[in-house]
Amino acid sequence: MGALHAGHLSLVATARAQNSLVAASIFVNPTQFGPGEDFANYPRTFDDDCAQLASAGVDLLFAPSAVDIYPPGNTTFIDPGPIATRLDGASRPGHFRGVATIVTRLFAIVAPDRAYFGQKDAAQVAVLRHIVRDLNLPVTLIACPIVREPDGLAMSSRNRYLSPVERKRALILSRALTAARKLVDSGETRADSLRTAMLNTLDLPDPDPAAAAVPVRLDYAAVVDPDTLLPLDDTSNGALLAVAAFIGPTRLIDNLLLPPRSSSPQRSSF
Repeated sequence: MGALHAGHLSLVATARAQNSLVAASIFVNPTQFGPGEDFANYPRTFDDDCAQLASAGVDLLFAPSAVDIYPPGNTTFIDPGPIATRLDGASRPGHFRGVATIVTRLFAIVAPDRAYFGQKDAAQVAVLRHIVRDLNLPVTLIACPIVREPDGLAMSSRNRYLSPVERKRALILSRALTAARKLVDSGETRADSLRTAMLNTLDLPDPDPAAAAVPVRLDYAAVVDPDTLLPLDDTSNGALLAVAAFIGPTRLIDNLLLPPRSSSPQRSSF
């Protein structure tokens, strides 16, 4: 949706390395925002985005207007089914219907062979894989690793909303995932233990008194199957650790993908 950062550009770099032609789209999609969400205030930095995409080697930029995507009288939407009610879909009703609709329309217009999405939006990736499979769309979805700031904060366009003290407080999300990852590294596979570690960390006061004054309101802390987004009891076969919280007024998400225990351990840095 624009407001590009290094995480977005990492998708371009991967696409550039794997394809002869790279297209990008910029469209702040109104149908994935609910009432009272930040559609009107969502950061729009189109000229800067264009310059960044050109420097990154994008061959084609598709930046449609709302009427191009949703013509007058439009009544057709893509309903992903029950998966759209899990994680972010539980607290943002209709969000994934909007995501599924816009991405399906972009695929129909641009007709890509491969499409690259960020792992930070893990629930979105799961929903889109579901749509691609169920509708037999001729595209391969590729999820690219989360890109983080040096202190561990996952890059997000909404980080622009954070004040300096809110940004410090936002590190609580990656700390919660780190606490769970340490248990995984010690051999823990019980999902309830990992979730408890995340919740306990989210309850800790910030060591910086100013940041400690910033309210943190938990949306979810979950241990789920990365494909179905359903809760797990055990993570031996792989899992997604996911967290969402409001840091002050700003809602942020973060996650950690755990491979099956028989696989090589994931190396994540926070």
